[in-house]
Amino acid sequence: MIAALYDDRPCALGEGPLWHPERQQLFWFDITGQRMLSRDADGPLEWAFDEMVSAAGWVDRDTLLIASETALVTFDLIEGESQFLAPLEADSPATRSNDGRADPWGGFWIGTMGKAAEPGAGAIYRFHDGALRRVVPGITISNAICFDRDRACAYYTDTPTRQVMRLPVDAEGWPDGPAEVAVDLRTEGLNPDGAVTDKEGNLWIAQWGASRVACYSPEGAFLRAVDCAGQHASCPAFGGAGLDQLFITTAREGLRAEEIAEAPENGCVFTAHGVAQGRPEPRVIL
Repeated sequence: MIAALYDDRPCALGEGPLWHPERQQLFWFDITGQRMLSRDADGPLEWAFDEMVSAAGWVDRDTLLIASETALVTFDLIEGESQFLAPLEADSPATRSNDGRADPWGGFWIGTMGKAAEPGAGAIYRFHDGALRRVVPGITISNAICFDRDRACAYYTDTPTRQVMRLPVDAEGWPDGPAEVAVDLRTEGLNPDGAVTDKEGNLWIAQWGASRVACYSPEGAFLRAVDCAGQHASCPAFGGAGLDQLFITTAREGLRAEEIAEAPENGCVFTAHGVAQGRPEPRVIL
């Protein structure tokens, strides 16, 4: 299946798609463009920020939790105003936030990375009960943060390793044992980026440089893929009224000018209907 164009505004580094279940609306980010984008019945929407922003969870109908370059903030969609929640490596100007997602317990996981992808400069954190705690250290490019449908584990990847990891968690959502390899893409030479799980527990993994999002079973077996016109597929999300619509963000980062000229849809958002059924994104409890 080939995904169709959903939004034609190209992003330098499109990321972090979030389907808000109460608003029935997709939000996503252009990280290096320092903006959040969306669409509603009246057309395209956009909010500018004074630093990079990368991922979000929903708090209520009109409030998002957003991970910025240096902090976690709440963002009022009506007033367009942010309120500080917690610092995120604020004392490290060399790093920024990257991939993130709400967990089933009302927490929010967020990964960081070096702005030049310096080896081991980033980490993965969990924000829960008002506190931010590091759960995975020494990450180069944090990605693929998502959660098992049965609440047994969290998934994540350090993209250069080409392995998506399965991290067991306890009844409160905290790490509970060593991580194991869930999906190994080294043989194929594929680069895992953002990921999400569907209603059946399968993993949908964006593959940077491969123009696709691929689906894998919980045991790591390849099942199928959805192609898109964006070479650097960065993150998937399920949405739509029946949660059977797959959205895919892409990026222009790392592409040559001639590649962009030949395929101007690079960096746009794509969508495919009926490939699988997702699960509602959990609410972040503050």
